Amino acid sequence: MKLDCEYAIIGGGVAGLSTAIALLDLKKDFLVFEQSAVLKGIGAGFGLAANAMQAFDCLGLRAEVEQIGYYTETYAILDPKGRILIAPDTQRLSSRYHQKNFTVHRADLHRYLLSKLPSERILLGKRLKRFEGFADTVLLSFEDGTSYRCRYLVVADGVRSIARQQLLPDAKPRYAGYTCWRATIANGNIGLRHGSETWGPKGRFGMTPLIHDRIYWYACMNAPQNSSKHKNYAVTDLLHNFRDYHDPIPEILSNTSDEDLLWNDIIDIKPLTRFAYGNILLIGDAAHATTPNMGQGACQALEDVAVLSQEIKQNSSIETAFKNFEIRRLKRTKYITDTSRQIGYAAQFTHPGMIAIRNTLLQLVPARWTQATLKKLLEVDFMAIPSFRE
Repeated sequence: MKLDCEYAIIGGGVAGLSTAIALLDLKKDFLVFEQSAVLKGIGAGFGLAANAMQAFDCLGLRAEVEQIGYYTETYAILDPKGRILIAPDTQRLSSRYHQKNFTVHRADLHRYLLSKLPSERILLGKRLKRFEGFADTVLLSFEDGTSYRCRYLVVADGVRSIARQQLLPDAKPRYAGYTCWRATIANGNIGLRHGSETWGPKGRFGMTPLIHDRIYWYACMNAPQNSSKHKNYAVTDLLHNFRDYHDPIPEILSNTSDEDLLWNDIIDIKPLTRFAYGNILLIGDAAHATTPNMGQGACQALEDVAVLSQEIKQNSSIETAFKNFEIRRLKRTKYITDTSRQIGYAAQFTHPGMIAIRNTLLQLVPARWTQATLKKLLEVDFMAIPSFRE
């Protein structure tokens, strides 16, 4: 039976494009299917922690990615007055990977990843309708009436994955309880040099510099899911809400236009128990979407690609490579999804008494305790082969 490609990748985001680059390096035949008519990074900024940079290193891309990222030396958690609650020593914690931490604009990263791929390998306007699995092939049917047959299917179409929903109808996105606005603006006279996140009774506000003298900021507030009120918030509404927070938060909002705003509810998926289904594999947010509270969404997708590339290199059977990937990734991604959700719960406290207790504990307990989650994340070598396979 004629194949259209050996590997089909559903989704042209960070996970899908990085997988394509890895397969290109391995001299594999592949096609990327993206539902958007134009492929560009949707969103504002995100962090590339040391583990993400290590993944890029494994893929031979680190040095170039560093050129489009802003070196994030510190990222403190503050209270509304600007007092430090937590100041993680990210440089010491990330020493396991001998890498730096960066913040990048999503559009910049997408442009870079696209530049590494032949345009004919990326098919746009391809929204998956369904797939059918056979003994050694998968038939993909798209809403535009076209169909393609592949030998292996890599599902990387995000938290609202159509393919995952067909495989696992109950694995639906779950709401975290808070909604989020994001934007990028000119740094200009603001002069922001370090990133931070502020926790207070009116919500959270995070900010970090980007290259080209830009700022990426985000604001999270507790709200009902799909709230029409919050969906229609303007900058003036956010400025009113955060008016008592420390500088330069009011100034950042005052320099933001309504056209700059991006809004979405924060969602994840309950940790899955499987990623591999014979010749089908879930990766990235399609496999383990997490809330952004640990800054690990894109980082874990990049870890996925580095591990998958390593497994494909070491196994003649791709089904075995997919299964080994699952074994190596399930526990780590579950830990991050669960921990990130817990951090978000504590960070979004609005009751004054709960906030007072939380802030007091954060300031009094030893730093090694408050940094335990980061330590567990960043001191693990995700590329290490499990001992039982050595």
